[in-house]
Amino acid sequence: MDKEMNLLLPHVADVSTVTANGFEFHTGLMAGHKVVVCKCGIGKVNAAVGTLTLIDTFHPDMVVNTGVAGGTGAGAPPAQVLDLVLASEVAYHDVWCGPGTVRGQAAGYPERFQCPLSADARAALGAREGLLASGDIFVDDPADLRRILELYPDAVAVDMESAAIAQVCALKCVPFVCLRVVSDTPGAEGNAAAYSDFWTAAPERTFASVEKLLGLIPA
Repeated sequence: MDKEMNLLLPHVADVSTVTANGFEFHTGLMAGHKVVVCKCGIGKVNAAVGTLTLIDTFHPDMVVNTGVAGGTGAGAPPAQVLDLVLASEVAYHDVWCGPGTVRGQAAGYPERFQCPLSADARAALGAREGLLASGDIFVDDPADLRRILELYPDAVAVDMESAAIAQVCALKCVPFVCLRVVSDTPGAEGNAAAYSDFWTAAPERTFASVEKLLGLIPA
């Protein structure tokens, strides 16, 4: 979303913009790395098409997915608003390919997509780690959240794009990392207001975590 892009781009130096396949890509430097920043848009299709265009056009060594996510209330302690979530793995919560397949698994792909990152880098980020579940729904109904947690009791957060990005990265053999900020807690009282308030008070430092992450990766 534009809100996320506006928080991230100030951390990129020497920005130039190119357009490919209908997407704007902002190239520049961050933490000693050449980077390409793209706003894919909301949902799995936008995320997949944007990621494929990014990979085919710029051939990155790694794809870093960032933005916001909803905390599920799972885990001890559960992720709270403004917490960073570093996905150890991502999965779909709204996919089923029929008998003989596992719910959440896209046929021909693993049930969960792994997010490789060194133990040292994970420790240095100090983020909440765990499974992030994705689907084409903004989760604000407690019934939807219960359904997701029945499928993935260990899911610490939900979003609408990460698993689709991970699937494209798996197809193209590009490492994938997912670092998101908790904007709300689906099912909690006042969730809609909390989501709105997040964008009013969202500290720019939360998106500086991407710059910190890149600083932990050798240039």
